Amino acid sequence: MSRNALFWGSALIVLGVALLLDNLGLLPFPVWNLIGPGLLIVVGIFILFVVVTGPAKGEAQPLSIPLEGAPAAHVKISHGAGELAIHSGAGPGELVAGTFGGGVEHTSERDGSRQKVKLSSPLFSFMPWEWFGRNVRAWSIGLSRDIPLSLEIEAGASRSRLDLSGLMLSEVKLAIGASAAEVSLPAGTGTTRAKIEAGAAAVDVRIPPEAAARIRWDGGLAALNVDRSRFIQSGNVFETFDFATAVNKLDIDIEAGVGSVTVRS
Repeated sequence: MSRNALFWGSALIVLGVALLLDNLGLLPFPVWNLIGPGLLIVVGIFILFVVVTGPAKGEAQPLSIPLEGAPAAHVKISHGAGELAIHSGAGPGELVAGTFGGGVEHTSERDGSRQKVKLSSPLFSFMPWEWFGRNVRAWSIGLSRDIPLSLEIEAGASRSRLDLSGLMLSEVKLAIGASAAEVSLPAGTGTTRAKIEAGAAAVDVRIPPEAAARIRWDGGLAALNVDRSRFIQSGNVFETFDFATAVNKLDIDIEAGVGSVTVRS
């Protein structure tokens, strides 16, 4: 059982018992007058303990999910805060192989011809040690390069390095919050559709020189930096000259709030 679950579970039990005794008139003092100061004291002690000893959840948890003969797969990754790295590093017969600092919850099920995998941060993972930038949630995820994938990524206040260049991607959806992200897209997989939604973020998108691309931009207050020697602009659409006839192409939608998006080769 994780340390954060034990902490919050124990705190709720103590609070519930105190309120019950107060309602029964078995305590000589009003509980509500002690709850606020008591919680501050408990949380303060816990923070000091974690800072001194280091968080147990920072240990990396290995995980391997087999392909199970699926000809295609959908992988959804809900990360949160910390560091996230994705690459084409799964071994033979593996759909997912990685290490997960801070732990991971996962499901894997067959849906017709596709294997569906969900990876998410454990519940009750927002703990005091994360306020001090201790990087307890550092994930490094290798995905299979042997079958077509659709990929969905949710990242919060994180630093993301997403090297998708070695994957057979049919679709990728990326939603990031206040973070920095480096995204390398694949070249030789036919048509890959990508949707990138960014909040207050700095996003660096790398498009292989051999891949044609079209970008539809909805920028809000964000800035878009595009290689003008490669892309032709028409309104909010940027397109390489060979997009219409290319066999391998990237069809990209980018929505950004504030920050910047850079597209480069």
